[in-house]
Amino acid sequence: MELILAYLFTIFGFGFLLGLKHALEVDHVVMVSTIISQTKNFKKSLLLGASWGIGYTATLFIVGLLILVFKINIPYQIALSFEFIVGLVLIGLGLEILYKKLISKKEHKHIHNHNNFVHTHAHIHKDLSQHNHNHRSFLLGLIHGLAGSAVLMLLVLASINSVMQGLIFILVFGFGSILGMLLVSGIITIPFVFTHKVILLDKILQIITGILSISVGIVIIMKILSDLY
Repeated sequence: MELILAYLFTIFGFGFLLGLKHALEVDHVVMVSTIISQTKNFKKSLLLGASWGIGYTATLFIVGLLILVFKINIPYQIALSFEFIVGLVLIGLGLEILYKKLISKKEHKHIHNHNNFVHTHAHIHKDLSQHNHNHRSFLLGLIHGLAGSAVLMLLVLASINSVMQGLIFILVFGFGSILGMLLVSGIITIPFVFTHKVILLDKILQIITGILSISVGIVIIMKILSDLY
């Protein structure tokens, strides 16, 4: 009995640490950074990171359930196609940031008449879609979970024969990923919180984030193409 408990503790402990480390991978950190860069609130940034982690875990759990129960294997080409999609998403997120910061103009001027005195107000329309950012982060986590499912499933199937143990392993791994992403989100949001009142610094920081996202996306795609051809 003690040997069994030690075995389970080792497996699940390994899953948690693996999930924690997994959250620190470059493509994960960059993707979450692109979302957080548009949020200037520490608490909201943590929620965004948690939403990504929950979405990631949900995909792993569903895919893991299918593989463990129905013994479905994920072909190498399909696994690469999921990674390819992640690369495209990173490029798209980076381009979106660059568009908002370099091309899109949100400042408008309106003419007002107060007591027969005509004057002009210039103001900037703020992004009112903040309440949708958690949903978006969750969706991106779902997509990223597809890319990470093949590797995780190989680990699970190689070390665990029980379906229940396999699913628990995935959940423990996911919990580690969520916790890891919470920590990452908290660290990443610090510079954005401190610079958001300095328009130029905030703009530069977001542009750097966009360029980094595009660069990582291109690297992922080039690596996949080199593996295929």
